[in-house]
Amino acid sequence: MLKLRLNPIYSSVQSSGTCSLFPAASSIKKGATAAANPTFISSISDAHLLFEILMTGIHFDSSGAFSVTDAELASLQKTRNLDLICEEIVPKKLTDILRLISGLSNHTGYLHQHDFERTVLTLAYTAHQMVSSATEYQRDVWAESFVSLYKSIKKDLTLRN
Repeated sequence: MLKLRLNPIYSSVQSSGTCSLFPAASSIKKGATAAANPTFISSISDAHLLFEILMTGIHFDSSGAFSVTDAELASLQKTRNLDLICEEIVPKKLTDILRLISGLSNHTGYLHQHDFERTVLTLAYTAHQMVSSATEYQRDVWAESFVSLYKSIKKDLTLRN
C-alpha cells in the first residue's frame, strides 16, 4: 500500500532532511526536469500508476539503468520522471543505502512525500539486487537492507499524529 500525502506542507516545503536522506536529489541537472526536486506521485491516479508499474515489473541493469518492463507503461510521459528518480536519485551503492537507512532510523516524524516515495523505490531496488545476487553472502546483505528499509516505511505508515 502506498501512502499519498497531498498536503501542501509536505509537498511544497523542502526539508533539510531531503538533502541528507537523498543527496543526489540536490545534484540533478537543472535542464533535466521541470521540477528541481522531482517526484512521481502528485495525485491518487499517479499512486495507482506507480503501483501498476511496480506490479507489472521494473528492471535495474548492472549499471543501475532503470526500465519499465511493460512497453505501454514505459512509453508514458509520466514514466520519464520515474526514470529520472530511479536512475539519478535512488541510491545504488550499498554504502549509500546503508547511509540512507541510518538517516531514516534517526528521522523523527513523518517523511516528506518525496522522501517516502524515494524510500519505496529504494526498497524495490534492494529487492531486485537481493534476487539477482550471485552469492548467499550478497543476498544476505541485500536482504538485511531490504528489511531495514521495510521497517522504516512501516514506522512512517504507523505514526500517529
